Parts: sequence; C-alpha cells; structure tokens
Amino acid sequence: MLVRSVLDSAPVAACMVAARVEEAGIHPLRLGGELWGYGSKLTGMCFSGANLIPLRGGPDAMRAFADRALRRRRVCSSLVGPTEQVLALWDEVAAQWGPAREVRAEQPLMVLAESPHVAPDPLVRQVRPDELERYLPAAIAMFTEEVGVDPCSDGGAASYRARVADLIASGRAFARFEGGEVVFKAEIGALSRTVGQIQGVWVHPDRRSTGLGTAGTAAVADRLVRGLGRTASLYVNDYNVAARLAYRKVGFRRIGSFATVLL
Repeated sequence: MLVRSVLDSAPVAACMVAARVEEAGIHPLRLGGELWGYGSKLTGMCFSGANLIPLRGGPDAMRAFADRALRRRRVCSSLVGPTEQVLALWDEVAAQWGPAREVRAEQPLMVLAESPHVAPDPLVRQVRPDELERYLPAAIAMFTEEVGVDPCSDGGAASYRARVADLIASGRAFARFEGGEVVFKAEIGALSRTVGQIQGVWVHPDRRSTGLGTAGTAAVADRLVRGLGRTASLYVNDYNVAARLAYRKVGFRRIGSFATVLL
C-alpha cells in the first residue's frame, strides 16, 4: 500500500499520522480527518483534522494542500510537522488564516532507540482511571503553559477531560504522585508500530531543577523502548534550553526539526 510505504519512509516524523492510520485505516469517518495526497506516487502527503500535518512534499504540493484547505471552513487549531513543509504551507494560508497566535519555527525532533542513559525514576508509573481527578489539574497546567490557552475555556472542559481520560484508560499517561499530588507527568501521545511519541512532559513548579524531569522522562522512554519495543521520540521548543539539556542527558539525539503554528 502506497500510503503505508510513505509513512514507513519517515517513521518518526509520521508517527502521529501513522498511529491513526494503523488503528483506523484511511476512511475519513474512522480516521477522524482526511489524508490528502499529491502526485501519482504520493510525493506529497498531508493529514487534515484537528491539526493540519503536512508530512512531505515540495512547493507545488503545499500550494495544492493550501488550496484545498482554504476552500472549506478551517477546522484545525494548529499546523504541525516537519519544518520545511509546515512553514511553506503556512506561507500559503497565512493571508486568510492569520495572524497566528504563535509560530514556533524550530523544534528539534529527537529520538531514543536504546535504554536511557540515566536511571529511570522508579516512582513514575501509569496513571489509574480512578486517579483522573488528581491528574487533571497537572494536565491542564501543562497545556496552559505550553499552548498559552486554558483547554477548559470556551466550553472545552468536557472534551479535554474526556481526552485525558482516554489517555489514562489506554495506559499512556504516566505520573509520579507525592502526597496525592502530581509532581511529574508525561504521556505517550501517539503510538505506531515502531515509534512512540512522548508529549506533555511537566514538572510541578516547586520541584523544577531537581532532576525529576530527567528521571521521569527516562522512565517513560524506558517503557517505550524496553517495555513496548518502540523507538521513543519527542519534539521540543528550541528556546526551552533546560528541557533540551534534560532530553540529551536521557540519551535522546536530534534527527530533524518540527515546526508548529498555533492558530
């Protein structure tokens, strides 16, 4: 299948889309969005859903994707993916969709395919469904810090709570609790056959610069690599120097760049 071969050609960059396709196929109703292709050999590919994710393609492909996107009501809240494609696509749609809330043009894409270089925190574990109410405030705090918007604003509380509950139910939310409070959290946001993407890494403000983030991230990466047989991946804002240093200490290495446009 041509779609499968395209996704397999860049398994880390395509993890978010590959995970969806592997689970649901390519029918839009099951996929939760549309998969757009450009060229008879799929020299361009883009996922259109809650996020617009251009995976590959040159200027002609980005113009074609932009034309398709602009012919309908915007449903995505961000553009995210490989830097070259995201910024080219944004150039095509910015006049109608802009201004962006923020353009993060340089986000190192990092991977770890071996055991972490630091000891994983033994107190970081999967969050249980009955711990949703204790976990949710940390998830909201992380989202608000990262995106700049409270996910519960404008009537979004129920949908965000359901999304977090789904991550917990699927065993992809991890945390360290102290005194019933979350002091470290992270999630496996996407899980394909070969790659798991770590997201939402957060340390309680009172516990930052203590090594919790490094050891906690190592615990989640170890779960992916040794527990699930996947390559662990993540992408990080270039200005977040502390996080980049922590990830390198864990053993992550950079293999490329992502960009995110927040709308």
